[in-house]
Amino acid sequence: MNFSSALRQLSQVQKPARGAPFYARFVNRPVGRVLAATAHRMGLSPNHVTAVSALVTFAAIAAILACPPSYALGRWVTLALLLGFALDSADGQLARLNRSASPSGEWMDHVVDCAKLLGIHAAVLISFYRFFELPRTVMLLAPIGFQFAAVLLFFGGTLTDQLKRRGSEVSVGPRPRSSAVRVMALLPVDYGLLCLTFLFLGNQKIFCALYVTLLAAHVLLVPAFLAKWFQELYRRPAEESAGRL
Repeated sequence: MNFSSALRQLSQVQKPARGAPFYARFVNRPVGRVLAATAHRMGLSPNHVTAVSALVTFAAIAAILACPPSYALGRWVTLALLLGFALDSADGQLARLNRSASPSGEWMDHVVDCAKLLGIHAAVLISFYRFFELPRTVMLLAPIGFQFAAVLLFFGGTLTDQLKRRGSEVSVGPRPRSSAVRVMALLPVDYGLLCLTFLFLGNQKIFCALYVTLLAAHVLLVPAFLAKWFQELYRRPAEESAGRL
């Protein structure tokens, strides 16, 4: 299969767009599709792509905690984080293209995703402590709070998806389409937007303001997401019973 054929076939095996925020849906997935087609032509497996994604992402995380903030560093970190994010999309797309999805591959993908969320906020905390002139010491709590909220959202969403799969053979109606309002409302919890904030790493005030704004959005959205997921799982047995009638 050549590159163009792989790209066309990848377009037909995409995950549902519902629930995907703006950057992940309209930028990251298309870029990931190109990278998946390229990896297919190179003969790489999905696990190879996951490993490259981890390598690129953790190189950026190491740079955040080890190097003094600057615009040059910010551009490099942003590029590396976004490339790692695109490769994170590419591994799943490649698995669907090759029909090679496996529990071990999905496990590896989720472990890397969780590790990068833990790592990126830990790196910001260390950078705050080493290099930033913070207006208040309490600002050191921001990366800890952000890390907690981001990992909780990741774990809650992943677990909800896994539990829903138990009844995947039962159809309870068509999937509703994502509205433009929903896509934009999810933007504050889009990992791609967090990556883009590092473009401003050379200006401590702007970076801190953007980072704290995204933290506040996460804190506000965590209870809403948890309540939504709980209600979906709580109602699911009744919907499945109705689907069997």
